[in-house]
Formats: sequence, structure tokens, C-alpha cells
Amino acid sequence: MLEYSHAGGVVARTVDGEQKYLLVEARRSRGVWVLPKGHIEPGETEEAAAVREVEEEAGVRAAVVARAGESEFAVDGRPVRVIFFLMRYQGEGTRTEERAGAWYRYEDALGLVHFENIRRVLTQAHALNR
Repeated sequence: MLEYSHAGGVVARTVDGEQKYLLVEARRSRGVWVLPKGHIEPGETEEAAAVREVEEEAGVRAAVVARAGESEFAVDGRPVRVIFFLMRYQGEGTRTEERAGAWYRYEDALGLVHFENIRRVLTQAHALNR
């Protein structure tokens, strides 16, 4: 079984009758837009980690709806495995990280997301969200 070290969220919200998705600016690369994600803490479920990371990075409370996909990449030569969940916006929360965050229509979010593997996850989540 694949072990995930990180979890994240594809947070959806309806604004003026239109679906929008939450993106955050990458911590290490300003101007690069990504999905919120982070480490799974010891004893924490993947879902709980995704909920926590979305609130810490974007100041948004969200609830898990379904598994949306996964991504694998390397950071400093070490493999990082991320499981993403489609999540529904529940309200504003408490942001603990200083990063930009914004809501975008699906097509705009796809164009802004820098990494192909994150575009794939966003596409899978959007298909689940219909």
C-alpha cells in the first residue's frame, strides 16, 4: 500500500452561481499557484491533515467530500506523496501562514496552476464536483 506523507485539498465553493476553486501561492516560489497541502502529522488521518492544512495555508474551513487524486514529486531529492481530497467550503477560518490565496473559476485555475500533476488533480476533482 502506498504511504502518503502529505495531504491536501481541492476546495470548491459556489460564488454567484458559479463553481470556484481555492488556490494558494507556493511557499517557496512567489507567483506560483498551487493547491493547499502539507505534512500528515503522527496519528492524524489523511482527511484531518487536509482539513488542517487548508485552514492553516488559506484561512478556510472546509469539509472532505471525496478522494480527488494523488501526486508524487521530489523535494531536495526525497519523494513526496500527496493525497488530495475534494472539499466543500464551510466558512472562513484562521490562517497561520502568510501566503496569498484566491478563488478562481475552473478554467482560470487550470491556467494558473504551475505543475501538470496538480492540473490533473484539479481536473479529477472538478469531474467529481459536477
